[in-house]
Amino acid sequence: MSRTDASARSGTAAAGDLWRHRTVPAVRFRHRLVLFALTGAGLASVIRLADWWFRADHVAQPVLFVILSLAFWYGIGRIVLGWVNHVALVRTEHRAAPAAMPVAIFTTSAPGEPLAMFERTLAACARVRYPHQTYLLDDTRDPRFREMAERHGAVWLELVDVPGAKAGKINLALALTSEEFILVLDPDHLPFPEFLDRVLGQFDDERVGFVQVAQAYYNQSGSFTAAGAAEQTFVFYGPGQMGLQGHGACVAIGANCTFRRGALESIGGHGVGLAEDLVTAIRLHAAGWRSVYVPEVVSRGLVPEDLGSFYRQQLKWSRGVYEVAFTELPRLFRHLTWRQQLAYLTIGTYYLSGATMLVMITIPYLYLWTGLQPATMRFAEFLAAAWPVAVIGACMYGAVQHWLVDPKAERGVHWRGLVLKVASWPVFLRGTVLAVLRADVPYIPTAKRAVRGRFLRLAWPQLALMACYIVTLLQVGFVRAMRTSEASLELSSEAVWGMVGFATLPILAGLGAVYAARQAGRPAERDPWESVDVTMIGGDA
Repeated sequence: MSRTDASARSGTAAAGDLWRHRTVPAVRFRHRLVLFALTGAGLASVIRLADWWFRADHVAQPVLFVILSLAFWYGIGRIVLGWVNHVALVRTEHRAAPAAMPVAIFTTSAPGEPLAMFERTLAACARVRYPHQTYLLDDTRDPRFREMAERHGAVWLELVDVPGAKAGKINLALALTSEEFILVLDPDHLPFPEFLDRVLGQFDDERVGFVQVAQAYYNQSGSFTAAGAAEQTFVFYGPGQMGLQGHGACVAIGANCTFRRGALESIGGHGVGLAEDLVTAIRLHAAGWRSVYVPEVVSRGLVPEDLGSFYRQQLKWSRGVYEVAFTELPRLFRHLTWRQQLAYLTIGTYYLSGATMLVMITIPYLYLWTGLQPATMRFAEFLAAAWPVAVIGACMYGAVQHWLVDPKAERGVHWRGLVLKVASWPVFLRGTVLAVLRADVPYIPTAKRAVRGRFLRLAWPQLALMACYIVTLLQVGFVRAMRTSEASLELSSEAVWGMVGFATLPILAGLGAVYAARQAGRPAERDPWESVDVTMIGGDA
């Protein structure tokens, strides 16, 4: 099927079921029993694995063993934190929106962003039922944007060369407006008519500083990259944020978030930086404001459709979240609850997976070329010790999909999201190094349409790893066939082929990234918003 056909299919979906309001089911007592049982069994399996792993006779090279253990248990630790988060799952109950609340919708435009996309966005904003005023914070110097804003009943604010990128424009717009509640809407997101009706009631509690809703997409079928990028978010925007809500630590995510003006003013305005959403959220939590997560689909937006745009987005985020870990969290730590501390520490260290992935990739090659190994563990024993953790993790992952915000479109194995995550380790590693060096990364809005990319520029890390893998296999085959005795062959067989197996896993993920890089060379002929009929947006599923 061609990319044009895929876009046509997306357009068909956009005209129907895709644009209906959705909410997650309630969390029942029986659900909590299952989650607690899985978590309990999972913790027991992790303790059993740790008891086996940290045996003195498993240490071969002490330094390498420490490095391997840090990388391996970082991954296990994140799995455990996910389980702990899931046991706190809560669905926020709907509260009817009071009448006559003064509300503004802020959406920003930047040079190079497509005018046609804003036509859909502002048309959708005009259809939001709750009385409000939409503001276009414009930085394009293009007079057509002003004409378009006025045509859709929006107020045009020209905010040119404002420092702080998107957050800077929001802060300046706060000084030029007076509405008490502000919905920050990314320009590639189309709000449903019922959007504000589903969130404003939560502000009846005067301690609530912001209300975040789920993020969903309408172009995830546009390419392999779009599907993988969307899959990476499904669990977070469903059970992930619902668990954080239960812990009193749900976070702002930059789009579809409604703020109380008084809350923003209490912290000196919207946070500025590559991770401005997290910076704002942690400052609000530290100032004593509550956050509310509404697990509902009341808008849809775009994910990157080409691998180059996806990588640039991930570099920005990987560099940006360390601002929370290195700067904001130490400064505000004592003002947060222990659950909020744990949540922000978990989020702020997410992109360490780039460094740990480098370790996990390097270890097999180190052994296969030099014979050095960090641990003397039999491969079969490792599988016997680790499989319960893997099985329980898979069961938990399946169980929490009950609370995906759009199960029909989102339920599944999400293998493309995993492939992109594994393949992105060089990007994550670069972001980590830049953060350690305190190097700046420019704030560049994520591309709203697919950008043609050069195959070799996008795929070279995967191709280089594949070349290394093939050479290593040839070397292993030659050494074992020509230079290894029968007795040594039998003794080393399990270790050698176990390491080959570990080396193969990132190669399989790399094949998906190579395919995505190839696909980026021939982007879709149509922009995703061309197939959207704004009049079809809204209503219950």
